[in-house]
This record gives sequence, C-alpha cells and structure tokens, in this order.
Amino acid sequence: MKINRVLTLINNDLIHGPKDTVLIMAVVMPVLLALFFNLAFGNIFTSRAELGIYDEGHSLLSSVISSKNSLNMKIYNSESSLKSATERGSVDMGILLPADFDKNLASGNVRLTAYVWGESLAKNREVIALALADAAREINGAVLPVNVETVSLGDETGAPWSDRLLPLAVLIAVFFGGLMIPASSLINEKQQGTLVALSVSTATIGEIFTAKGIIGILLATIMGVITLMIGKGFTVSFPALVLVIALGSVMATEIGLIAGAMIKDINTLYAFWKFGGLLLFGPAFVYMFPQIPSWVGYIFPTYYVIKPVMDLSLNGTRIASSLVYLAILVAIIFVLGVAVNKISRRMSTQALRING
Repeated sequence: MKINRVLTLINNDLIHGPKDTVLIMAVVMPVLLALFFNLAFGNIFTSRAELGIYDEGHSLLSSVISSKNSLNMKIYNSESSLKSATERGSVDMGILLPADFDKNLASGNVRLTAYVWGESLAKNREVIALALADAAREINGAVLPVNVETVSLGDETGAPWSDRLLPLAVLIAVFFGGLMIPASSLINEKQQGTLVALSVSTATIGEIFTAKGIIGILLATIMGVITLMIGKGFTVSFPALVLVIALGSVMATEIGLIAGAMIKDINTLYAFWKFGGLLLFGPAFVYMFPQIPSWVGYIFPTYYVIKPVMDLSLNGTRIASSLVYLAILVAIIFVLGVAVNKISRRMSTQALRING
C-alpha cells in the first residue's frame, strides 16, 4: 500500500465522487436533528434559569429578583398555577411567597415552599438559590436564615429531554456519515464497473478501501463533533471527546465498508440501515427511557461509543473512568478491521480472476 495512491484516490472521490442524497443527508440531517432537539427540548438560545413566583403580599423580593440578569422570572396568580407550571417544566423552580414574607424576613424567621421540577439542571437550581440569597441580602443588608421546604415535581430521576436525545443525535451523525458514505460509494463503484477497473490499475482494493474509509472517518468525526457542540458543548477535555468520537467513526466506517462490499444496490443498503437501526441506536433508547435497565445497553456495540461520550460531556468525568469501555471499543474495531482486510483480499482475488 502506497500513501500517494491513497491520497490520489481520496482526492478523486472528493472531487469526482457522487454528490447524491446520501452525502447530503450525512451532512445536513445530523445538524438539523441537533438543532431541532435543542429548539424543542433544550435551551439553545438561552441558558438562564427559570424561576416562577406566586407572591401573595407583593413582596420586595419579587421586584429585586426581576432586576437580575442571571435568570428569568415569571409571576403566577395562584399556587395551583405555579405548581402546575413547575410540574410540566415551564420553570425550574417555583417559589411561594406568603403575605407576611417581608415581615418575617426582617425578623429572621422565614419559611418558604419551593416546588422543584425534577428534570431541571442542577446549575439552574444553584443560580436560583444564589439569586434568592442575594435578593434577601439587598432587602435587609444581611444574610438571614431561610428555611426552604422543597417539593419535587415531575420525573425526579430523569434528565432533561435535550440530554436524553443527545445520544441519538450523536449516533446518527457518526454512523450515517461513517457507515453510509463508504458503503454507498463502494456500491456505486461496483454498479458502474469502476471498482474492478481501478483494481487492475496501479491501485489495489486495499488502497481503495483505505481511501473510502478515511473519507468516512473524517466526515463522521466532524459531524459527530458538530452535533455534540450544538447539543451540549464541550464541558471537559476537547481532545478526549474527539478521540472517542473518532474511534466510533472508525467502527462505523468499518461496518460501512463491510456493508458496501456485501450489498449489491442502494435500495438494499437503505433496508440494511433501517433494519440495522435497532442494533446501532439501541443504546440511545436506554438513555431516552431511564425505565430500561442500564445493563441492556451493554448488548449493543455502539454503547461503547456513546457511554464514554455521555460520561465525558454530561457527567464531567475524566477519560480514565471510561478506559474499560474504550478497551472494548478498540477490541470491536480490531475484529471489524480483520473482517474488512479479509473481504478486501477476497475481492482482490476475484478481480484478478475476472481480468485474469
């Protein structure tokens, strides 16, 4: 295998390769999905905490908090409407201010009822708590003890839907680009008869596979990183997340090369994508529905891609805590690599017989 021939094949595919629906979907669909998930379920345009208040006595606290830029405040006209808004996630926290709140605040004997949406982010709760403490200090000039009784509403154990859907968006970005692009390219080469023609020239089947694999890996990695940045951003080491996504892209591309070598036409490839979706995207459903036992994810090979990604991006863990998953992922990549090598050798032998 010569690097210059591989680079020539890559350049040829990028310039003269098919610009069909598969390529457009691989580039556009992950971005659109990530944007949609964030617009529908997340906070892509605002990361500020949402505080709801039912003020029975027109407390000074409401006016002080309304001037804060760190959060959004909504006023409700009854305790039931405040509780309902919190339960459906319209606000992260709902505070009930009794009619005698200011009087009790001055005396240092304050009791508050706070309704908390179970799926609200911890950082939003902290922002609200700090805003309440700052407002109380502004009113009285000192920090006074406040006894807050919290009542959790909604799914207390669940994560926000924007976080639950993130694994699906990342997996689609990585596996559509990494799997479908090299697979469709190989199928097109076979249907047009150019694969055999290339194999009897100076290029080998192995070099053709390598070139198409590199394109798939690069595209899948780029789209995976973009999707993750839209969905959550990089809260920890950027290189660690890129490494994990790149390894997932290698696995996706190897599956794509195997599929492209075995499948005869594009329609069959789409059928493979549809029916193979359960195997590829199974771990995403484990994240979407916490009721599913977590051990179910271990059955799916893609779990060893998305588990480290989610731990690093959502939970803020270090890459050292994901070494076991990464080791299993590398083992899967190795086995798939052996399969790709055997298939390319077999196709090389068949091409020599045809042109023999």
